Amino acid sequence: MRAMTRSVNETPLSHIRNFSIVAHIDHGKSTLADRLIQMTGSLEMREMKDQILDAMDIERERGITIKANTVRLEYDAKDGEHYVLNLIDTPGHVDFAYEVSRSLSACEGSLLVVDASQGVEAQTLANVYQALDNDHEIVTVLNKIDLPAAEPERIKAQIEEVIGLDTADAVEISAKTGLGVENVLEAIVKRLPPPKGGDRNDPLKALLVDSWYDSYLGVIVLVRVLDGHLKKGQIIRMMGTDAKYTVERVGVITPKMVTVEELGPGEIGFITGSIKEVADTRVGDTITEDKRPTSTMLPGFKPAQPVVFCGLFPVDAADFEDLRAAMGKLRLNDASFSFEMESSAALGFGFRCGFLGLLHLEIVQERLEREFDLDLIATAPSVVYKLSMTDGTERELHNPADMPDVVKIREIHEPWIRATILTPDDYLGSVLKLCQDRRGIQVDLSYVGNRAMVIYDLPLNEVVFDFYDRLKSLSKGYASFDYQITEYREGNLVKMQILVNSEPVDALSMMVHRSAAERRGREMCEKLKDLIPKHMFKIPIQAAIGGSVIARETISALRKDVTAKCYGGDASRKRKLLDKQKEGKKRMRQFGKVDIPQEAFIAALKMSDQ
Repeated sequence: MRAMTRSVNETPLSHIRNFSIVAHIDHGKSTLADRLIQMTGSLEMREMKDQILDAMDIERERGITIKANTVRLEYDAKDGEHYVLNLIDTPGHVDFAYEVSRSLSACEGSLLVVDASQGVEAQTLANVYQALDNDHEIVTVLNKIDLPAAEPERIKAQIEEVIGLDTADAVEISAKTGLGVENVLEAIVKRLPPPKGGDRNDPLKALLVDSWYDSYLGVIVLVRVLDGHLKKGQIIRMMGTDAKYTVERVGVITPKMVTVEELGPGEIGFITGSIKEVADTRVGDTITEDKRPTSTMLPGFKPAQPVVFCGLFPVDAADFEDLRAAMGKLRLNDASFSFEMESSAALGFGFRCGFLGLLHLEIVQERLEREFDLDLIATAPSVVYKLSMTDGTERELHNPADMPDVVKIREIHEPWIRATILTPDDYLGSVLKLCQDRRGIQVDLSYVGNRAMVIYDLPLNEVVFDFYDRLKSLSKGYASFDYQITEYREGNLVKMQILVNSEPVDALSMMVHRSAAERRGREMCEKLKDLIPKHMFKIPIQAAIGGSVIARETISALRKDVTAKCYGGDASRKRKLLDKQKEGKKRMRQFGKVDIPQEAFIAALKMSDQ
């Protein structure tokens, strides 16, 4: 491996290339990154492993990228020139769309990787449009051309038809075997533009691309320098949070951390400076020098806003303190995840957590269970509703259990999304029916070969339950789905409560559209009837909106045969014994407590539409 002999700022601006890889899940993005690292000699063979930029076990197992990662590659091109390539490996999922937009704004070009057997998918579209919005030069790469099912010519025609990119000079590769990857490196240096001008003597202006927590160094901040320079000892200021820090270490990631003297214009690297929490370093913020600040912030900065909320409770109440500590540690590394304490009559003490989306919720829950050895129950996910009150004030509602009295509410607004679904023609009818059932409004329907592209406006609260699971099962896994939140619209929404033995179970409260309330309530009651074990007394299960019950099921009592000892004699003897038992059951129901098993909550919240 080549030792890093040259100082970073010795590389002329014209020989720097900053680029990201845009791809749908499982199209070979991480594999291509591995090959590029291997072919530029950034790591020795003994240090190589699959998915080198995916540090978390969950990323490796699921084949997804959760955190943006960067790597600096040094490449001697065929023209004899030496180039520095900065690759930012971005997440592909919609939940991390803001981080993706900031990562893309740190680059001048992108590699669009498309599977030569599967073609264009929904996530590919969403992220390539983001790259085009950032004025990126795009190099099209067709991966997996060694597969028997690969159809490069058909996929090229599809890319031109759907995205509108010219694919005449698309690079055909197999990232797994390394076939054609050398041509990708040549395309990067020949076809992607260098960073636009920037003077190292100007006031410092740098984009905060990402940050993560290290137990030894504190928070490590990934930066892209646009103007000025960064070096050890500088006092910097985050313009969004107005926080000041002294730079203690400046370096680049190769993918090992290598300390350098300074970072100049066009460079991507990292800095540390005794920063205690990731929450202090917001993605998209502008970093400048404290004594000689830049006049304007970089555009597009906004704090991460949780979109989906749910309660997380420990199965064993004794684990509450462990859960609190685990959440604190996870928050060190993920500032977009928020939590506050809450208590539930059914589930005890836990936390109300905010997430960027459903995948983010799933990942945080899995990390808490796996990394901290906790057993957790998640309540029904809910979205953020905006309430217009009769007194003229506006409120946000995160938890349906906290909904104020309906007479005080004038209007309820719910978030809507614009969803793009790509599905094989055979499953189109089922997909359209699913969207219609979820109150969807069709915006567009077009065909790409034998696949349909459907664009729908949908209410987010209809998507957070099990929309993605249903879509995958209806299309046998072939449909792909992507969305972005568009606006808040007024909705005829009501709070539905579930009462077990006349007691409301707050963990099962949910906001539903009035037209679907009865169906949802009936499904929930039927499901709970099967899930709650029989007790010594009758248990009514009711779904209610306000004071009116809209659905009911009854779990019959476990009965002892009290008339077994009566063998003959007058019938009034049996009646007397049965009446006595009935009276006892009535008293027991009045004072008895219903034990709802934890599995019942999990199963009941996984609503089915069958």
